[in-house]
Amino acid sequence: LTLATTTLALSKINVNALSSSFVPMTTRGGRRSLSSLGRRKCNSKITSTPPTRLSTTTTTTSTTMFFGNLFQNFNTGFVESVIDYETLNHPGPELANAAIQDSMKPLTQSVKDPQLELATFAGGCFWGLELAYQRIPGVVYTTVGYTQGRETYPTYGQVSVEATGHTEAVCVYYNATECTYEELLDVFFTRVNPLTVNGQGRDYGKQYRTGVYYHTPMQENMARARFQQEQEQNYPGKPIATECKPSMAFWPAEKYHQKYLSRGGPRRVAQSAEKGCTDTIRCYG
Repeated sequence: LTLATTTLALSKINVNALSSSFVPMTTRGGRRSLSSLGRRKCNSKITSTPPTRLSTTTTTTSTTMFFGNLFQNFNTGFVESVIDYETLNHPGPELANAAIQDSMKPLTQSVKDPQLELATFAGGCFWGLELAYQRIPGVVYTTVGYTQGRETYPTYGQVSVEATGHTEAVCVYYNATECTYEELLDVFFTRVNPLTVNGQGRDYGKQYRTGVYYHTPMQENMARARFQQEQEQNYPGKPIATECKPSMAFWPAEKYHQKYLSRGGPRRVAQSAEKGCTDTIRCYG
């Protein structure tokens, strides 16, 4: 079939009907389903028209993006056209603005709070990693989102079918006088198995690949030194799959993903984000 023929055939599908008859399934094959997200996704705001300032749609000729956009309702439970970044709490809008203005030049410090530095980590599902960083003294803000991909304005539906090249990640705003970058790396390597390729725990796929994405030369030096230490001390002779690369544009995720576990998570039971808390973090149970 040619793309044109396929497009014509697919255009006859009633997407809304398919979406309304969709039955959530349990987690399978590394894909989080509507049931594993709870019912928050059903109640989330859907923006059919791009907001005037931050959220706009872009046209792509990518065949992968075409199918990702068409079938994302099967993965998320509804068709999601854009993310309304202006509805997000700080620093979501700030990060989105930076990505829109220059996708190749990510922020190194907060625009609103210049004393805060930024760090980005990908550790599989971003829910659990965000909560881990929320608990660290000196971490002031956290935002979950999508990074290390070339497409602009990615949504969960697109990322979850590997249509954009992004990975789920957490952007951390921290006060370096209270929390060092080394401490943030400690949290990362405590939670992540760096030998796992394209996934962590129950989640598999390129969108769950792990990585440390540095924002400054100082962070790069510290990150590379830590990777070498981990290799020599903990994983001698074994290939580390975790990426250590320069940070790229960070696109905040949908509002329902932000602070998800501390707001109740899939079982509607809030997990503590109190500083210094050592309770076990539960992503799915």
